[in-house]
Amino acid sequence: MAITLADLLSDPALGLVGEGRSEPPAQPIQWVAVTELEDPRPFLNGAEVVLTTGVRLKTGAAQRAFVRRAHDAGALAIGFGVGLTHRRIPAALLAEADAVGLPAFRVPYEVPFIAIGKTVADALSADHYAGLEDLLEGHAVLASALLGAGGLSALLGELARMLGSDVALFQYGACIARASRPGLPAPAPRTAPTGSSLPSSTLPLSAPTAVTLPASGPTGDAPTADALPASTLPASAPTADALPASAPTGDALPASAPTGDAEPVSWHRLPVATGLKDRCTLAIAEPYGRSAVVDYAQSLISVELTNRARNRTGARTAAGQLLEDVVRGTLSGAEAAVRLASSGIDTTLRHSVLIVDVASGQRRALRTLPLPDGWDDGATGLVDDRLVLVLPAGATPDPAGLSRYLHGAGLTARIGVGGTYAQPNGLRWSYFEAREALQRGQPLNVADRLSLTSLLMASADVPLADLAAETLRPLEAFDDSHGAGLLTTLQRYLDLDGSVAAVAAALDLHRNTIRYRLQQVVTLTGYDPAVTADRVHLYLALRVRALG
Repeated sequence: MAITLADLLSDPALGLVGEGRSEPPAQPIQWVAVTELEDPRPFLNGAEVVLTTGVRLKTGAAQRAFVRRAHDAGALAIGFGVGLTHRRIPAALLAEADAVGLPAFRVPYEVPFIAIGKTVADALSADHYAGLEDLLEGHAVLASALLGAGGLSALLGELARMLGSDVALFQYGACIARASRPGLPAPAPRTAPTGSSLPSSTLPLSAPTAVTLPASGPTGDAPTADALPASTLPASAPTADALPASAPTGDALPASAPTGDAEPVSWHRLPVATGLKDRCTLAIAEPYGRSAVVDYAQSLISVELTNRARNRTGARTAAGQLLEDVVRGTLSGAEAAVRLASSGIDTTLRHSVLIVDVASGQRRALRTLPLPDGWDDGATGLVDDRLVLVLPAGATPDPAGLSRYLHGAGLTARIGVGGTYAQPNGLRWSYFEAREALQRGQPLNVADRLSLTSLLMASADVPLADLAAETLRPLEAFDDSHGAGLLTTLQRYLDLDGSVAAVAAALDLHRNTIRYRLQQVVTLTGYDPAVTADRVHLYLALRVRALG
């Protein structure tokens, strides 16, 4: 325990005598400064006890000035040594000390100043030693909590107890764990975008156990091949309602945030390094005074999240290799069912496949990206640099919530949702449905039904990519050389059901220009888009080209 002026004055070994009307402050003494200067300010840092014998304080004006200067420097008290130059504390010094509210005490002649200094130094040393013991104990408690069954949630719970404050951990703009100080219920989660122009995520991640926060996004039934009408899901990821000023964000936490029924609190934010661009932040409710145990907690959290990311990368790579074999048809039947079961996919039940695709520069993030709460019931893998989720029917949350979370994490993401089927072949159909749905280009794309196009592209035995390249290569070469726009014109012609007038209006060109370009397509490829068989061939070639 740090020593205060009251403790110092009550020490019988020193025999100090308080004088004047000012009460001793409760603030701990930081040091003892001995001075005979008229102006001690350059040598004071604040919270010291100033000791003097007043050798140079011969006049009332000098004594009053000395008191004011010591007070201005933040001194806690003045100790005046009597019996050398003054038999008692000068009246002017006492009066000025009373006027500015600075306590003064008398130091008997037989008490050396060094004895006072040693008493304070011993107290400070004992306090520092006790602080180190507490810190080491705190380190052990936090490490044990993290390594136990509670994980991050238990660590934050212990940290909240030690600090007596609410604490929360945010990653990719979403709250992944939160704990309240003892005696208060855990507050409802708040999530927010990590960029100023991105919509907010309303789903916390699934890391915590003991104080896991409920998902705030709605849940729904799993998509099926003949269910999920287009009206039930938005064509694009909905933008969340404007968040209150109190919602924490990944880069900057708010000035305040609600904590259940309690009054709003202010947050102190601390970054957590994970080696990833995930804007990970540890938030501590104000008032917050810097604590060394928080530094250690930051280090533990950093190591834990880094390990989780590394494990997630390995698991997704392995699962992706298995899923790739299944969807390409190189692994099927009973062998596929057994290997999928070892990865947690029971193919006797119906599953739905979701594919998450992001901008090419963001695909590395899919290796380590944690999923929101509710999305950890299925297997995840990386196939063709896309994140593939295999989710059991009836346990799939609303894909719109996942879309909001991805955009809140700063990813330019598209989601393709396939239908629900059983057996390994069913996973293939659902995968290719989801991949075909991605071509709509919206943040959220749901497959309407299993199409012949999906079935054809699901066959690894059909060299569709080679056939498509052979068909379209002359058009690509011609467009590269002349900028003729033949591929664009052909795509619009097929999309608009062969209407030259509609294509001309869409491209803002004359109808004869469209007819001329279509004739060039016939000349270069040998396929006439006006003939049904040739039109199907060109359509499939363009679809395969779009899928990469």
